[in-house]
Formats: sequence, structure tokens, C-alpha cells
Amino acid sequence: MAIDQKAWRPRGGSPRLRIVHLSGATLKSGVNELRIEGVTVRVFGPAKTVADCFKFRNKIGLDVALDALRDYRRKRRAGLDELWRFARLYRVTRVMRPYLEALS
Repeated sequence: MAIDQKAWRPRGGSPRLRIVHLSGATLKSGVNELRIEGVTVRVFGPAKTVADCFKFRNKIGLDVALDALRDYRRKRRAGLDELWRFARLYRVTRVMRPYLEALS
């Protein structure tokens, strides 16, 4: 779960969550609002999710980030511009480039 850098961290509860603190544009860009059973839910878009996986690859594992990239490439062939925009925002272009070139 991503929360504002200055927000209080939720405690306890089930299921156990991994919390990451984001600020500014990294928290607000790429957010889609969905209405589920009358409740507005904010969900990150696919390109932002892939960039998040590479940014937090040390916490979630590189294999998860690579699976997310493969899945993104398979389902969204034309969305590379949006993916690179988020990669630049998160400063992970150098990390992502070799893997993306290998998939091409």
C-alpha cells in the first residue's frame, strides 16, 4: 500500500500490509479512480505499477518486477511511452532498459 510521506502508518490488522511512503508526483500521477459497490477506490495504472515494482525491487524481489514487465509487454504493446514516463519519474530507466531490450 502506498501512502503519503507524512501520513500515519496503519498499525496491526489483517491482512498484513507492506507500506511504502511516496510523495508529490510519484503518489498522485497514474492513479485511476474506480467505483466498486458504491465506494470510490484509487488504483495505480499498469505502467505505474511496473515502475513501482522496479523501484521497490529490493523489497519485493526482482523476479516480481520482471514478471510485471513481461505481463505489461504482452498485454500493452503500444504503452511504452507511458512506461518510460513513469520510469523517468522513479529514476529506474537504467535498471529497466536492459530487461526491456531483452524482451524486444
